[in-house]
Amino acid sequence: MTPAVRVRFAPSPTGFLHIGGARTALYNWAFARRNGGTLVLRIEDTDPERSTAENTAAILRAMRWMGLDWDEGPEVGGAYGPYFQTQRYDRYAELLETLKSGGHAYPCFCSPEVLEKKRNVARDRGGFAGYDGACRSLAPAEVEARVGAGEPHVWRLKVPEDRGDIIFVDAVRGEVVFPPDAVDDFVLARSDGSPTYNFAVVGDDVDMAISHVIRGDDHLSNTPKQIVVYEALELPIPVFAHLSMILGADGKRLSKRHGATSVEAYRDLGYLPEALMNYLALLGWSLDGETTVIDAATLCESFALDRISKNPAIFDEEKLEWMNGVYLRDLSAEEFVERMHPWLVEAGLTDAGDVAARHDWYLRLAPLVSERVKRLDEVAEKVAFLFAEPVIDEAAREKVLKKEGAGRALSAAAAALENVLWTAAGIEGALRELPEKLGLKPKAVFQSVRVAATGSTVSPPLFESLELLGRDVTLARLKAALPLAAE
Repeated sequence: MTPAVRVRFAPSPTGFLHIGGARTALYNWAFARRNGGTLVLRIEDTDPERSTAENTAAILRAMRWMGLDWDEGPEVGGAYGPYFQTQRYDRYAELLETLKSGGHAYPCFCSPEVLEKKRNVARDRGGFAGYDGACRSLAPAEVEARVGAGEPHVWRLKVPEDRGDIIFVDAVRGEVVFPPDAVDDFVLARSDGSPTYNFAVVGDDVDMAISHVIRGDDHLSNTPKQIVVYEALELPIPVFAHLSMILGADGKRLSKRHGATSVEAYRDLGYLPEALMNYLALLGWSLDGETTVIDAATLCESFALDRISKNPAIFDEEKLEWMNGVYLRDLSAEEFVERMHPWLVEAGLTDAGDVAARHDWYLRLAPLVSERVKRLDEVAEKVAFLFAEPVIDEAAREKVLKKEGAGRALSAAAAALENVLWTAAGIEGALRELPEKLGLKPKAVFQSVRVAATGSTVSPPLFESLELLGRDVTLARLKAALPLAAE
């Protein structure tokens, strides 16, 4: 019988959810959903100075915003908890006792200063710089006496001296081989009893019955250490799958110098969660090598570890922005209004109740905007003229209103629109007749009207914008701009 798929995402709450961590969470989520498995969310909060409840909340919030749910962990519970490492210290102590009783762990009394001196000497000689096993063979009586006297010590794993190459088959990279000296007798528990990462994570994965460990390749060097802990505990080793790094356009590891790096930063820039999910899915995985737009359901139906690339992925913000634009254009008018309106409220252009009061008006506005933005943070600037009196910028004034005929165009437009049927078609019909009557080019007439009504030379489609603006406001703005325009 094939064992149940159980995967985990185990962030450290020392900051916000980074794009790289989000992709790891996404791949674990998709793999679990594809295989009818379980996604465990575990919080590795053993860094007392940087791990905070606020950071934990931010990580959970970012995951939920992206549409990622988990089956066990914070806020949902589960049978394999607790799901915070700081709540599992008693269990780590039990596992350490198991290793001690089996002869797989021993106390080391070497001070940090002595260890550093030995490492420096080894490096200078070009030799092995790991722990030299100085305390490995101490007599039991001496060990008992020194421990009993309260001498500070750590506990180290006793790696078998005849342990050969450490070999495992990575689900992404294939066979991976580490030489024996890749693992020394490393520390399992510090002098204060707290576990080290490579010991705690094995204990967690064992207790939570994790079948597959899908994580970034910055953890690849930890894998041989964890394997020897599994072996010492005589427990089955999970399948490992190490994901390549995400690099910036310059080929260097993605960092703040490349721009936003956290999930919530992209949310605040106006990206849709489904667009970000889609883009992250393609950073190292593909459906068929061609399909670009993939929804969550398709991802969950199709995700497989053997389609993950070994090569580093390049984060291209322009491509993400393009993809976000595709998703925005695909929204229905109703959906776009729902996504757009909070940004208008945030910008101070309207209030929460306005969308209900003018619902049809917003539905007519939606397609004028959705086709012309790539991010939601661009919306407010484009439609501000519909909510407040625009300030005609100097550039528009000089480029359009100071041109000969602008004043005549505004006067004629105001007169033509006085009694017209107030629809986009009616407005267009009235204004289309003016250029020939005035002996002006169509662009001169329409741009004069646009600048007077919107304050800018660039706006959503003119006739539809005027319809939304309303007859009274439009005529008032055309007349107000007359003193600024050249005859």
